[in-house]
Amino acid sequence: MDQIQIGKFIAVCRKAQGLTQAQLAEQLNITDRAVSKWETGRSLPDAALMLPLCGILKIDLNELFCGRRIEMENYKEIAEKNLLEMKQREEQYNKHMLRAMYVFGFTGIAASLALMIGGAYVAEYSDLNALAIVLIVLGAVMLIPTIIYAMILEHAAGYYACKECGERFTVSIWKMTFAPHFGTTRYMRCPHCGKRGWQKKVMTKD
Repeated sequence: MDQIQIGKFIAVCRKAQGLTQAQLAEQLNITDRAVSKWETGRSLPDAALMLPLCGILKIDLNELFCGRRIEMENYKEIAEKNLLEMKQREEQYNKHMLRAMYVFGFTGIAASLALMIGGAYVAEYSDLNALAIVLIVLGAVMLIPTIIYAMILEHAAGYYACKECGERFTVSIWKMTFAPHFGTTRYMRCPHCGKRGWQKKVMTKD
């Protein structure tokens, strides 16, 4: 998807409906600055706004993703291409989130452990007990938000695939955090078939 082309298409369709950026923004309950960013290709509309936007501009989602009007004879081919591109974008985004989780988690945990080990070493081999306590407490304090943020990143990335029924699903961050796990594979109940098992993390819905 070409953001610049999509932005220009939004601007053309908006003007064709006789709307200003401010009027379009008001109908979508957003700021006119957000509309300006779309039309200049600096960002894309949020997924929740795409259908209302298409309704106002009298276009469909495929035309929005293509940034142009689509002839009926090419409609199916272009629709399939758009779906493939969306799936690829989703997969890339979720992989990026998982990489960020691993990098942040391992780095944060390593730093926390280094501080606590350093504090224990200072306490063992010197009289600087106050420094030792500070290092140990700082390491412990760093460890908690590191783990929490890593869990948030994992929760945001992708889905879990049930081994029994094959359905892909998401769960609350609370259930995910307290489920037994091996890496990003977690032992949970599938909300579709109700069976418990080791549910593997996958990057796309299908």
